[in-house]
Amino acid sequence: MDLQALIMVVCLLASQQQGIEGTARSTAGNHMPSPKHHTGLSPGIHATICVYKLTNISQSQPAGAAGLYSSVQTALIRQTDTDDSGHFRILLPPGTYSVFTKKGRLLYATRRDEKNNIAPVEVLPGKITRVDCSVESDHAAVY
Repeated sequence: MDLQALIMVVCLLASQQQGIEGTARSTAGNHMPSPKHHTGLSPGIHATICVYKLTNISQSQPAGAAGLYSSVQTALIRQTDTDDSGHFRILLPPGTYSVFTKKGRLLYATRRDEKNNIAPVEVLPGKITRVDCSVESDHAAVY
């Protein structure tokens, strides 16, 4: 293969990348809306992001507090640690997945869709989907 053909193949492969990227943040403190106080976004934190095959609430074992799970019965597709600022990027095949953050031995995700799928994220061909993940802190958030 000549150099020009190799460059075209590399460019084609690079354009076909898809997956998710985002920032993990801690949910703690006062999140009540107020005319004089705006909480804004908390800084990113170091966390482990776990991508599972789309997971329904019926395929999970809740662990007490809302959004915490001791296990899920679907396949773990990929897992990565964020950088120190909370940023992560995971390349994935097109499809719909459930995205959790790890909290010790537990998994955390609070969002569900109308079919009770936990934290669903759709990855489209050639697209990077933006995902913001949260991790429940030991100090409860107030809404």
